[in-house]
Amino acid sequence: MAAELEYESVLCVKPDVSVYRIPPRASNRGYRASDWKLDQPDWTGRLRITSKGKIAYIKLEDKVSGELFAQAPVEQYPGIAVETVADSSRYFVIRIQDGTGKRTGIVNGMKLGKQVGKAGI
Repeated sequence: MAAELEYESVLCVKPDVSVYRIPPRASNRGYRASDWKLDQPDWTGRLRITSKGKIAYIKLEDKVSGELFAQAPVEQYPGIAVETVADSSRYFVIRIQDGTGKRTGIVNGMKLGKQVGKAGI
């Protein structure tokens, strides 16, 4: 019953983000944006960060229709849902779920620009 009373709050909206399918890490050195094809995004759309209860959600949505492309539930930060990039503060890596809630093995990196810190990420 308590879960039904919780509402979703929008914490941040970024109207234009690029998503990149990134290669697996070759070692424990961390992710590096310089290893990605930054001039060839695999998807573009908008990003919304919402919260419901104690969980935040990073949602990737179509810019026009608002259709959910994927989301990453963030139960704690730092954690496995969101990882920093070793050579850039403008990109980060998220582990996503598709619109049905099925966890996918795809990891994405996004360029957000200078306002990332304002989102609390």
